[in-house]
Amino acid sequence: MMSIKVYNTLSRQKELFQPIEESKVKMYVCGPTVYNYIHIGNARPAIIFDMVRRYLEFRGYDVTYVSNFTDVDDKLIKAAKELGEDVPTIAERFIKAYFDDVAALGVRCADVHPRVTETMVEIIDFIKGLVDKGFAYEVNGDVYFSTRKFKGYGKLSQQSIDDLQSGARIEVEQQKVDPLDFVLWKAAKPGEISWASPWGEGRPGWHIECSAMVKKYLGDTIDIHAGGQDLSFPHHENEIAQSEAMTGKPMANYWLHNGYINIDNEKMSKSLGNFILVHDIIKKYEPEIIRFFMLMAHYRSPINFSDELLNSAKSSFDRLKTAVRNLQYRLEESANLGENENDWIGKINVEKEKFIKEMDDDFNSANAIATLFDLAKKANLYLREDHSSKKVLEYFLKTFEELSGVLGFDLSSAKELLDEEIDKLIEQRNEARKNKDFALADKIRDDLKNMNIILEDTPQGVRWKRE
Repeated sequence: MMSIKVYNTLSRQKELFQPIEESKVKMYVCGPTVYNYIHIGNARPAIIFDMVRRYLEFRGYDVTYVSNFTDVDDKLIKAAKELGEDVPTIAERFIKAYFDDVAALGVRCADVHPRVTETMVEIIDFIKGLVDKGFAYEVNGDVYFSTRKFKGYGKLSQQSIDDLQSGARIEVEQQKVDPLDFVLWKAAKPGEISWASPWGEGRPGWHIECSAMVKKYLGDTIDIHAGGQDLSFPHHENEIAQSEAMTGKPMANYWLHNGYINIDNEKMSKSLGNFILVHDIIKKYEPEIIRFFMLMAHYRSPINFSDELLNSAKSSFDRLKTAVRNLQYRLEESANLGENENDWIGKINVEKEKFIKEMDDDFNSANAIATLFDLAKKANLYLREDHSSKKVLEYFLKTFEELSGVLGFDLSSAKELLDEEIDKLIEQRNEARKNKDFALADKIRDDLKNMNIILEDTPQGVRWKRE
């Protein structure tokens, strides 16, 4: 347990992971604002930190995982006006859609999914506490956090408050004492959804909800706070200011942030119209391929999203599935033979240890996936031996299941699809030869050979058999 290292955004370096309470981890991940279907930028942190949670559990930790829904804010109010519906109806619809989309991507539900509308008492009490401590002030029904009164402001983004001041926008609310002050409570406008508070009818600002939820469900200080890189400033910076001003304690010991997603080498942006909804993309690609693609890069690295790269990821994932299918097929006809069993089990364990070493190094799923391919190569070598042992085959399959499960994949369910996929590949090869694309035809033949499938040209057409 003591060998895991994580990159902490707060310190800008890898640190040995040491939870507050031995063998237990308290983890909070910022969730979506539910005014529309989520896009792949939202999907990346959902997949990444689901993987982190799974790995921590694999290493023996008891993880309490909390991820919120922002179910009331400016975007929801705008959507409600445009659609002629109320905010709760829209939020409920897209919360359900979120669960459907991320479940397809293999993301497990959090232990708690708090909503802003269900945490209003705690949010108001939190703001009252900040006002009482002199860290917040009220103007005309709005409440603001007094940023300069929190001495550590800027430590997560490593910016000085004077630099932030010089870069502040000119078009700030005139009633704020300082341009850097941010809103904790917004006075309601006519017709808006609102709640009663000591400052009048209104609703929370964006940042305060997470501070209140973390405190309610996980305590004053948690082990891991995570989210997309775009949240590090100002959202997470403001969370730190609020929470630490209130409690006098660190909000989180480790801050983890995943990298951005580009679309065809351009930054994903709604203004550019190049954002992709998960609701749409999972109709075009198998969801497990999207998850696999996301984990083929280190979580802190930016990734480029394109059809070409997704198709390449599918080909790679199919190689792993085929290795598992071939093991399953051989298992059905194998006897218990003791020859070389311990040697092969030792070779499997070497790959398992490599997998753990890579994941211990800041959850490096990219290198961990590489060890799965090394395991597949060993499986293919074993299947070429004259004799096979059920014990070894079962251990290969168990190891694939265990390690792929850590990453959230299911490699064991596709055995019945093997014949169908081989026939499809042969059709593609025939079409390539017809079009005189001999390079593609040869590649397909080589790919099939690597899967232990041999093609035979007969007068009746191409046939195949397992080697």
